[in-house]
Amino acid sequence: MINTSNDILKIENLSKIYHTKESEILAIKDLNLNIKEGDFIAIVGPSGCGKTTLLSILCKLEKESEGTITYPKKDLTFGYMLQEDTLFPWLNILDKTYGLKDFIYKYPSNLSGGMRQRVALIRTLAISPDILLLDEPFSALDYQNRLKVSDDVWNIIKKEKKTTIMITHDIAEAISTADKVIVLTERPSKVKNIYNIEMKDKGSPIHNRNQIEFQDYYEKIWKDIDIND
Repeated sequence: MINTSNDILKIENLSKIYHTKESEILAIKDLNLNIKEGDFIAIVGPSGCGKTTLLSILCKLEKESEGTITYPKKDLTFGYMLQEDTLFPWLNILDKTYGLKDFIYKYPSNLSGGMRQRVALIRTLAISPDILLLDEPFSALDYQNRLKVSDDVWNIIKKEKKTTIMITHDIAEAISTADKVIVLTERPSKVKNIYNIEMKDKGSPIHNRNQIEFQDYYEKIWKDIDIND
């Protein structure tokens, strides 16, 4: 079957139910979403709405309760970069690119948080995944490092032309980094809004934070997420 829509995956009526001894917890209900090849998608939503659950289902770490996920490309592969870099402390940073050559004989304990995240990304890309999943990849970094590393990671991903799905609690990070921001509702989550991030002078994440369209997107997405509104 030829994929004429350029979709790399299609999610239809996805639901996820967790069963406990006392009750059922409906985490996701009737979620629909199409991801196109080459997209950089950011997913935001209220805390506990099921963002990480969605990533786990997509890469088959968890099983959906209902709905279908279609992968038009045969043998689609995922690279999953977690919040923690999970680098092996006994291995050094040998044969890496992207500004790390001066650190190839260093061990993780000798690297800054930002350097560790760069290494974690490059390690994830080493398997040449079709889709890159990022779970709060910059959350452990301080603000200045977070900005710099997000720029570096964005540049690497764009250079490698990887389809990327990132979840984050940081609205500014989502807007400045992604091509498209998906806003989920509170649990049980489904898609509330989709924003195509368009700017007249769009560039890297740090650059995008200074564009006139940035604040408008921020206010709209903040209102979507503010469950007390």
